[in-house]
Amino acid sequence: MDARLKPGYHFAPVKNWLNDPNGMIHWRGSYHLFYQYGPFTPLGGAKHWGHAVSRDLAHWEHRPIALSPTPGGPDKDGVWSGCAINDDGQPMLAYTGVFPQVQCLAVGDETLDHWTKYDANPVIAGPPDGLAVTCFRDPCVWHEADGWYMALGSGFEGGLGAVLLYRSSDLLNWEYLHPLCKGELEETGRIWECPNFFALDGQHVLIISPIPQRRALYLSGVYEDHRFVAARWGEVDPGGALYAPQYMVDALGRRLLIGWLWEERTQEAQVAAGWAGVMSLPRVLSLDADGALCSAPAPELDALRMAQLCHVSMALNDEARVLQIGGDQIEIHARFRLHGAQQVGIEVLRSPDGAEVTRVVYDVAQQRLLCDRTRASLNADTVRDVRSEALALGPDGLLDLRVYVDRSVVESFANGRIALTSRAYPERGDSVGLAVFASGGPAELTDLAVWRMGSCFA
Repeated sequence: MDARLKPGYHFAPVKNWLNDPNGMIHWRGSYHLFYQYGPFTPLGGAKHWGHAVSRDLAHWEHRPIALSPTPGGPDKDGVWSGCAINDDGQPMLAYTGVFPQVQCLAVGDETLDHWTKYDANPVIAGPPDGLAVTCFRDPCVWHEADGWYMALGSGFEGGLGAVLLYRSSDLLNWEYLHPLCKGELEETGRIWECPNFFALDGQHVLIISPIPQRRALYLSGVYEDHRFVAARWGEVDPGGALYAPQYMVDALGRRLLIGWLWEERTQEAQVAAGWAGVMSLPRVLSLDADGALCSAPAPELDALRMAQLCHVSMALNDEARVLQIGGDQIEIHARFRLHGAQQVGIEVLRSPDGAEVTRVVYDVAQQRLLCDRTRASLNADTVRDVRSEALALGPDGLLDLRVYVDRSVVESFANGRIALTSRAYPERGDSVGLAVFASGGPAELTDLAVWRMGSCFA
């Protein structure tokens, strides 16, 4: 198995396939991550639920497979995505069985290692009669004063994406109410997968993963009379790699998010490597005054720092400064103050001659943060493009940039607001260099710190 490009501090199973995070829950002082797992091949196959646990949100321990398909059962062809539920101290999992798509429950012990499927599964045997939908999956369950509610990813035949809303008094018997929210724009997709619905900073947020857009979107707005009216929408992480994220609430009341980072190389390369898919780093979510969803890396990730490789400041002009340090498993924290520069940024995974390089760039004219992968790999069969997200700097012209480089993952955060995560697959073993730059005028790198990062597996 080729581990050269496999990330070291982003969670992944030992081998084979990973996709959606599932059943995320903070339970008795530990963070639990379940996930879609194909244990037999890097190309997927019938989905199981893998399981991992962390005490500090930085280091993870593999646990036994939590759920597997039951021959002849409603999940015989796969245990698809869902959520975890704390029913007054009783842990439960809600998930989708296929084919057809139906909703099922499992009850866990106090360790969350052992799960028993409900004998009378499925608890919802399909969409309501007369409702023509294109999918019916990925339950998100929460509790309100008058009972339990479930949001299901869906879409209407010949129409746009939607989330369907159900209610129950006991988690076993469910009544369909109406769509929680329906798409109004083609840009938000025809099918809405993996809904997450939660309160945040005085509003409500719905996160969806629409088909065919292949990206994760958020909608923020007002939840009233069991209907959600969105006032704003945007992309959770426009870097091209993040999909099907899931949130959880921890004991501090934080809304934490982890997403699937899919591969952007050929299936042949994935088979040769023996693995496919990793998780993003955990992020802390917030809303700004305009309802935009903001992401910042969880501060617990500092526990992964090993040796500090540098801590410097410098003036920058039109020439890139190649540093005498680097690595493919590092964290970079840089603060730039722009004094006329039109672009500033960081080059990572850089070969000595610059033939391979991934560039994280702030462009003043565009007011956007970019991840430029046009030269990220000499392998033409990997995705090589430019991804970006809008970011207006304040009047002080300060850019605060956190870049986490983990072999084939480049995960960037700017000004505690936006996240931009991409995959890069350099071919050369010496593509581990690091440079900082400004162009079109001067800039000041007021602070640059770089750390070597340890493994997320204690």
